[in-house]
This record gives sequence, C-alpha cells and structure tokens, in this order.
Amino acid sequence: MTQDDAAVEVETPVEPAAGVEPGTTPPKLGRRRDHSRDAEILQAAIDVLAETGYDGMTIEMVATRAKAGKATVYRRWASKSDLVIDAVACMKAAPGPGDPVGLPDTGTLRGDLVAMIRPHSIQDNEKKLKVMAGIVSLLADSPELAAAVNTAIVQPRVEINRRLLQRAIDRGEIPADIAIDDLALISPSMVAYRTIIMKQPVDRAFLLGLIDGVVLPAVGLRPPADPGA
Repeated sequence: MTQDDAAVEVETPVEPAAGVEPGTTPPKLGRRRDHSRDAEILQAAIDVLAETGYDGMTIEMVATRAKAGKATVYRRWASKSDLVIDAVACMKAAPGPGDPVGLPDTGTLRGDLVAMIRPHSIQDNEKKLKVMAGIVSLLADSPELAAAVNTAIVQPRVEINRRLLQRAIDRGEIPADIAIDDLALISPSMVAYRTIIMKQPVDRAFLLGLIDGVVLPAVGLRPPADPGA
C-alpha cells in the first residue's frame, strides 16, 4: 500500500442529528476522499487506453502509470468502465492548439483550416482517435460512454469547423445557404474513418488533400495552384 492509499479519518465531533436521542452513539463518519490525484489517474487511463485499447487495459496498468496504488483507483472508480467514462469525459477539459478561443484568423477559409494543421494538434487528435478506436466496440452498449466520446472527441473539432465556416460566410467568402452542420462533420468523419477503419496515419499531406479536394469544392471555392501552399 502506498502513502497515497492511507485514508484520513475524520474525527471532528458533530452534534446529534435530528431524530437521534441524546446520549446515543452518533453514526460514524466516513473517510474523507483525497481527490488531488484524480487528474493524474485520469490522464494515465487515457494513455493506457490509447496504447492497449479497452480489452487490454487493466486498473493495475493505470495505477502503475499514475504511480498510485490499486486501492487508490478503486476508491474513486468502482469499475474499469466507470474510470474510462470519466477519463474520456475529462479530455475535453484540456485546452490545446485547437481551442476555439484561440482560432486562427488568416482572412480566408483555406488559410484558417491550414493554420489548424499543427504538429501538436495532429498528435493530440491522433491520440484521441486511438482512444476512440480502443473503445469503439463498447459504444453501442454504453450510451453514457458514447455521449462522453461525442462531447470530448467529436464535437470540439466539429465546433471549430462550424466557427471557421461561419466566419467565411460572414466575410462573404462562401454562400450563406451552405449546410454548415453537415460540412463541419466532413473532416472529423474522414479522419476517424482513416484512423479507425483503414488503420492509416493522419499527416499534413492527408489533411491538405482533404481541405483542397473535399472541403473547398463543397463550399464552392477553388484550391490554390500549389496544393502544398
């Protein structure tokens, strides 16, 4: 047992609860949970899940990665599935290069989309897709997990695309009657298919081809003469 596994007993005296006769023994207080390790454990769960998938993942692996005892993990999450749901849900809380607050504004839709292709962003998205691939077999049987995946992995990228498309409409670059919600799903769907189904990497060349060959024609724009620009 690690030092982290030592629970702290709460010994502060309390007044008798309503309905408890004076002189009777009040109920014992429970143990106070220390949540200071939660973020480390959840991140460790994401790392292990991306590497091994759900079936290969164990609580012991997560505890070892987080340098915590198994009892520490089990006190917080009663099962592996509970831990995975919370771990996936927490992914959306981590700000990254794709955070909508700091979206690039280059003056053109293509420029904005290309500016989103950053090494760290590619790595982060690849990790998220590996997590999705690791739990895809569970999604049909776990609405709660499916909702967490949609909120943490799918919707953030869709929202970015939606904002960039709306910005292009506002500047008069593309027609106002385009189906923003449908178009915003194109690149996340194709990236997920390439990663999960085709088992192929998503690199800058693929993303540029997706922008110039699919997204721009879909909104009525022509790609530049030099596709590598």
